[in-house]
Amino acid sequence: MNVSHEDVAGFNLEPHVKIRTTLGTLVLGACAGLLGQMSASALPGGDGAAGGIGADVAVCDMPSIYRWGTTSGITGYSIGTTSVNLGDVNLEWYANNNRHPRIPQNLFQWEDGRIKQIGQSWCKDGFCALQLSGCGSCQPAGGGCPQLLGPGCADPYSDSLNGDQGGLAPRSQCNAATGWFQYPPTGLPSAAPTIGRRLQVLQADLAPSSNPGSQYYCDSIYLHRQDAEAGNQNNNASYKRVTVGTLNSSGYRLNTSGSTSIGKPGIYAWEDNSSSVVIRPTDIPNDGRVFVASDVVDNGNGTFRYEYAIYNLTSDYNINGFEVPVPAGANITGIGFHDTDSHSGEPYDTGDWASGVVDGAVVWSTDEYSSNPDANAIRWGTMYNFWFTCDAEPAEGTVVADVFRTNSTVNVPDMIIPGAAANPFDLNGSGCVDGADRSEEHTSELQSRQYLVCRLLLEK
Repeated sequence: MNVSHEDVAGFNLEPHVKIRTTLGTLVLGACAGLLGQMSASALPGGDGAAGGIGADVAVCDMPSIYRWGTTSGITGYSIGTTSVNLGDVNLEWYANNNRHPRIPQNLFQWEDGRIKQIGQSWCKDGFCALQLSGCGSCQPAGGGCPQLLGPGCADPYSDSLNGDQGGLAPRSQCNAATGWFQYPPTGLPSAAPTIGRRLQVLQADLAPSSNPGSQYYCDSIYLHRQDAEAGNQNNNASYKRVTVGTLNSSGYRLNTSGSTSIGKPGIYAWEDNSSSVVIRPTDIPNDGRVFVASDVVDNGNGTFRYEYAIYNLTSDYNINGFEVPVPAGANITGIGFHDTDSHSGEPYDTGDWASGVVDGAVVWSTDEYSSNPDANAIRWGTMYNFWFTCDAEPAEGTVVADVFRTNSTVNVPDMIIPGAAANPFDLNGSGCVDGADRSEEHTSELQSRQYLVCRLLLEK
């Protein structure tokens, strides 16, 4: 039997000059893959420890997506979510204070080697915890729909309920690092009809004719203060594939497909489409977690497109700059940036970051916290993209993310970056200049390159 809650009741380019703090990365543990196999020890709550101590909430399914309609080319959606308490104590679900979950939702598009976020919603405020067993063995916290969720128990919210505008609160009134949020939310503008506060997506990003080969994914996060206090907040996001259906006056129909990837945010959908992507969970001291990812696409013409993304899961300090080192002599073209805009009265700026090549690095940045606290930093539950084309082959190295609120930096090692620029005399591509480059088949080309270098030196 299906049971639902309705059944019950201005920029700079100088981040590279900050003091750099080297930071180790923490690998998220293995996640349970199938519903019905969930248990308190099946999923890591944080830092590789099983979520069996204290409260631990996760998203175990996203069964459906509701389509509300379209305004000016933007369609409003909301995603149904089913949560589960993986901990060994009752999870608080008090509707009239901030000891309940707050639930934002996102949509992502993978296309041509890049995964980007194309929509975000405000947060659903949780109330009334059904004690269901759809995600594991349930130890009910009470009969009916109490204000606690028992260990192993699941609680579903339908897709339409998660889009009820009166029950949606802004992300800006949340501290994702501690799980605290303002309740009730204050100073809210009226919700715009149809799309206000809901998951907003441009129709142009979904149209099959202009997005051939695209794959789509949604994710949801359960922000919970008790969960964060137990140190189990790093598995609070899950993602699932989405297919694009028919178009009518309300917009494109979206359907979820396949199983839910439990405990992993939407950036991990990149791994579903690339075997070379590298994703590093990175913890900011005294704050929360971000995920930094890198990949490279061989353009087949001696150049490579370097792709990066940063997903902020629980950082309240946020990220406002990013830099990738590049070797001397490398040619850099096609520097790009993509973000996801907040909406419906959130206070944050939405302008693109500035970018350029500065002191041996490709750099992106927005305003500093001291000059603009509402700058377009990477806020919790959002992902931004960065890319450029370079003629240097890929290597392993360290990238740098700038921490917005503290004006500091974190180093993220073991990422894909451009290596040393190609040597014009390494004619056979072996990585070094040796006798093989003087073979008969390379002689004329070698002489031509030597002549060109000599001319350049003489003309200086």
